[in-house]
Amino acid sequence: MTIHRDGLGTIAAIWLGCGLLIFMNLHFIPFPFLSYPISAILIFFMIFVFFFFRVPHRDTVKGEHVVTSVADGEVVIIEKVYENEYIKGECIQVSVYMDFFNVHVNFWPISGQVTYYKYHPGKYLLAFLPKASELNEHTSVALKNEFGEVFFKQLAGTFARRIVCYAKVGNMETKGTQCGIIKFGSRIDMYLPLGSDIKVNVGDEVRACETVIAELKK
Repeated sequence: MTIHRDGLGTIAAIWLGCGLLIFMNLHFIPFPFLSYPISAILIFFMIFVFFFFRVPHRDTVKGEHVVTSVADGEVVIIEKVYENEYIKGECIQVSVYMDFFNVHVNFWPISGQVTYYKYHPGKYLLAFLPKASELNEHTSVALKNEFGEVFFKQLAGTFARRIVCYAKVGNMETKGTQCGIIKFGSRIDMYLPLGSDIKVNVGDEVRACETVIAELKK
């Protein structure tokens, strides 16, 4: 297991703050029955933050037409929608909600060329709410290959206040490599062509790189 490079600064800041609190707690609270449990909670939080930014090894499903999940989490939406930012037409939306315990590193769902990228400042509504897709801070990315185009959004949530995305228009990207990270719980919205063969259902637990979300049809 490795730690995501964009999490190192957050880890260092939290560890420094927790270390200071533990020091003050042990030196200024004279009651062990109180100071020890507080210190234990802070140590647990330090370990959790380290674990949160883990980058797991994944065996990516092969196939240029195969769309894998961008993120770990639970499928919360599968529906036909009108996407008006980039596709400007009907498509199939598949949304994956990430909780605190999911891996939060994001991975490219197909290999291809980045055709669109935009950052949108916004609100921090609960990520599972339908309007979060439009109102919350998010990035929008489109990736295209010979089988079609996949458009997806990284959405911030109530606790997710930092989105990192490596997309650059014109770059060629490889499925299963890192495309960014969302810190502390959020959602991924994937928009697929209407003819796509969807392979998941609402309520399914999915894993980035390893779970097939859909197959594109030429």
